[in-house]
Amino acid sequence: MHVAQKINKATKVEKKQRRCLAIIKADYNVLPSEGPSIYLAILNVGLSNGLTEEALLKAAAETGGQVTQVIVLPSKSYCFLMCATVADAECIFEGMHNVAAIGQQGAVAYLSYVNRLPEVQLQEQQAWHRTLPNGLVLLPDFVSVEEEAALLEAVTVDTDYAQDKLKHRVVKHFGYEFIYGSNNVDADKPLEQRIPTACDFLWQRLSCNEAVPKIIPDQLTVNEYEPGQGIPPHVDTHSAFVDPILSLSLQSDTVMDFRRGAELVHVQLPRRSLLIMSDEARYDWTHGIKPKHSDIVPTPTGSLTTQQRSKRTSLTFRRLRRAPCDCAYATLCDTQQAKAPQALDEALSTHATELEKQNVHVVYDQIAQHFSDTRHTPWPKVTEFLQSFDPHSVLLDVGCGNGKYLNCNTELFSIGCDRSLGLLDVCQGRGQRVFRCDCLQLPIRSDSIDGCICIAVIHHLASRQRRLQALRELTRVLRPGGRALVYVWAKDQCRNDRKSTYLRQNKAVNKQRTTEQAQRQQLSTELQQLTVMDNLEVSLPVHTNRTEFQQQDIYVPWKTKGEQRTTFLRYYHVFEEHELEQLLTEVDHVVLRISYYDQGNHCVIFEKRK
Repeated sequence: MHVAQKINKATKVEKKQRRCLAIIKADYNVLPSEGPSIYLAILNVGLSNGLTEEALLKAAAETGGQVTQVIVLPSKSYCFLMCATVADAECIFEGMHNVAAIGQQGAVAYLSYVNRLPEVQLQEQQAWHRTLPNGLVLLPDFVSVEEEAALLEAVTVDTDYAQDKLKHRVVKHFGYEFIYGSNNVDADKPLEQRIPTACDFLWQRLSCNEAVPKIIPDQLTVNEYEPGQGIPPHVDTHSAFVDPILSLSLQSDTVMDFRRGAELVHVQLPRRSLLIMSDEARYDWTHGIKPKHSDIVPTPTGSLTTQQRSKRTSLTFRRLRRAPCDCAYATLCDTQQAKAPQALDEALSTHATELEKQNVHVVYDQIAQHFSDTRHTPWPKVTEFLQSFDPHSVLLDVGCGNGKYLNCNTELFSIGCDRSLGLLDVCQGRGQRVFRCDCLQLPIRSDSIDGCICIAVIHHLASRQRRLQALRELTRVLRPGGRALVYVWAKDQCRNDRKSTYLRQNKAVNKQRTTEQAQRQQLSTELQQLTVMDNLEVSLPVHTNRTEFQQQDIYVPWKTKGEQRTTFLRYYHVFEEHELEQLLTEVDHVVLRISYYDQGNHCVIFEKRK
């Protein structure tokens, strides 16, 4: 290699080192040391790009240097080593820097001496060391290799004839079909295929364990997971199945996440292990598997490493319940929640007009200019819908806000309406055609509009009946064959293991500088100085911005800027999946064309029948 080429290569390496060190400094305020130290940063290789602790330690051992501590960080492309002595660190640096091919596709690692290790209390590590939820029992090596083979042969899923080809897996049912979406079964429609007799030895083996509730299942769901596939967090419907629920993992290990509010517990499910969910773990915690090609798992040294997934088959055994659930866990209980929403909706309905006036209409008038300054970029899928209309079509934007969608397609005759005078002033300042009205009573002739959009409006209505009425009004003004697009805020702000833009803006949590729970506690202290509507029979919680929603009916704070910062509380009803589609089934003359999830919202496009 010529001298010039060597210099050029060295310069590139130095630039990469500086760039990576700047990221580490911004994340954890770890700085490069002035000379060799016992602390080393591997700048460009970490858990996010597939590093395993085994590969890292092997590469370090080959240099002759001794490592005393490894720190690898979830979602980071760098990691750290602490060495026994400075001499050990120098051995590892000389032997690995720009030499050790431990990166993706054989990329070499870049190292740097740093002044210290990051001071982190990793949520990921904490989630591995928490006590298992009550009622959760894991029995490793519950079946032998030979028994595993026999079970797989008995329940083999023919992918050409599988009962369900879901986005995240292939599924087959025995006894009764498990209905995804409702996480329930239809007890009146048993399947011809019963649970194979090859499974009978499992119940006999379980009966010898006094710590496990006795059960003979009558429903089996077989899931085949390829690497990269998973299942969203859920709880099997309380009223559908009795205790316990059994999950047998075959062919491969995986990691299952158990969540309750802000609590998270990772559980590694080894191949041929049996997971038993009963009591609190069954009724009060959701469980799910993230759709990933590899899992982050603990090592014997207490650090973290990556573990590649392979094809996995799970056998989930349940027994149908023939009566309402009487558990002590109301939060996720469909039997008890069937009563609670009705009581809450009745309380909200009684005060809906005043609640919306105080915590929607008045608030938006007061924050209009600041709100408008934050709403400037149209969402692509809304723009796509607007571009789908013929030139000169009449479009109505119900709840147009600052009018950001009124000029998306200049070939349309676009009109906007809103309840907020402040936001209408912004629109009029832009020369847009707007008027003031309530979305529940649109002053527009029936069957006269070619297209409607209603973006982030209906979730401000304080009762189910009022939300239904808004959809009926949209339908009334549409001409036969006219189409409408509706967006409402989703309770679930994660989809396919990806956070919504709303959650990704919480930089403090995403960089693990704090937790959502700590942010909620801080908000609770701040709210002691705020006045909120207190004449409701059922009190509403105040949501902590940029965190997961805990309830559906909430206040969401809006903080103004300037010397005198004021916090306003806006009322929201965030929608569960399929809730918007369910409302549409009660609207006459409507055909649902498509429903989807976008930007942390549930969305529907529907058409008025001709």
